[in-house]
Amino acid sequence: MNLQKGQRDKLEKYCNVAQEIEVVMDISGEAVYDFSCFGLDAQGKLSDDAYMVFYNQIQTPGGEVRYQRNGNQACFSINLTKLPERIQKLAFTVTIDGKGYMEAVGFHTITLRQNQQEFLGLYLKGTDFQKETAVISMEIYKKDGWRFSAVASGFYGGLGDLLRYYGGEEVQTEESLTPIQPAVTQSSAQQAESVQTSGKKVSLEKKLEKGAPKLVSLVKPLQVELEKRNLLDCIARVALVLDISGSMSGRYKNGTVQEIVNKTLPLAVQFDDDGELDFWYYGTTCRRMPSVNMENYESAVPEDWKKLMHSLGGSNNEVLVIRDIMQEYKKSKQPVYVLFITDGGVSQAGAIKKLLKEASTSPVFWQFVGVGGSNYGVLEKLDTMEGRYVDNANFCALDDFKKVSNQELYSRLLNEFPQWMKEIRQKGMIG
Repeated sequence: MNLQKGQRDKLEKYCNVAQEIEVVMDISGEAVYDFSCFGLDAQGKLSDDAYMVFYNQIQTPGGEVRYQRNGNQACFSINLTKLPERIQKLAFTVTIDGKGYMEAVGFHTITLRQNQQEFLGLYLKGTDFQKETAVISMEIYKKDGWRFSAVASGFYGGLGDLLRYYGGEEVQTEESLTPIQPAVTQSSAQQAESVQTSGKKVSLEKKLEKGAPKLVSLVKPLQVELEKRNLLDCIARVALVLDISGSMSGRYKNGTVQEIVNKTLPLAVQFDDDGELDFWYYGTTCRRMPSVNMENYESAVPEDWKKLMHSLGGSNNEVLVIRDIMQEYKKSKQPVYVLFITDGGVSQAGAIKKLLKEASTSPVFWQFVGVGGSNYGVLEKLDTMEGRYVDNANFCALDDFKKVSNQELYSRLLNEFPQWMKEIRQKGMIG
């Protein structure tokens, strides 16, 4: 199967994940190229440098990942079942040592094979890049089993940027202290737009400095994820849906819910020209609240939240609020990103499936997030839900929300949104 940039799927559909798999990376060009495999933890960090495999460290401690090179081709032999539990992702990268840029390569391919049979391939040309000097070619990661992602996204700062991005260390020369700058791959006709991209980045920081200075620290981690996913120029409405059923009481008391509001608002400021966050609470019933903005975000969770909780009922009725949101955005001409927070106890699986299938023809993406609960039910099976026009929903559990780093948070929240944006454009659902 020939992959497209950004494509992701379950690995088990194409091979036996219990057997050894080979990831073969090939490149044609005049520069000097280095290949690496980063073994990352649940936060996407290189917490154990013994799991960085490259020319100077050709295998992991238990031989779970092994490296061989022949000219400009590298082969990583991996045994996923032997990886320690703390290794949740393998990132396969290529970097340029010395002079040169990825736009000058003749081709760069990544193929996956098992028992000498190729079953997946990503084929890239120099025209797919610009002046990147490091590229994350592909990732294999755990999420309800092993999955793959054809990332094909790069950085301008070579191996140093990759190490800093993954939380590794390097010798601190003046050059290596250059801030991380993930590249946004563009065609030559679009290169002039890079000035607008930089302007938007500054604009987000300036807006928060002026309107919500307490949130300025969120700009950098959000910006890294936006650049990595080519979302800097994305325009979309953003909606936040908060579970206020009785089982959520502890998260209202300890400030978790207010923190969720705080960390969602910068997405709205970035994506939406009016910088406002559409806002719902739901329990047994639901209520559309006044929009959240930089002036009122600190009072989005009212001091008398118990009164609101009682007025909306003590249980959670996801179906009701999903219907309300579908009605609100059914005629939207812009994409809509809905962040839906629940602590579980999700029932009515059939009705939820039916609604999400119906909603898949609208430009609305549903990012469900579990916080400190259990029994997420049908939400944990969204990736295998069939019968939708596009894959319009994702779920991730952030059960210890306050301990998740900001960059990891935004990484998870934006994980499948770019692929959805690409699909709805291809299908003509938005301009």
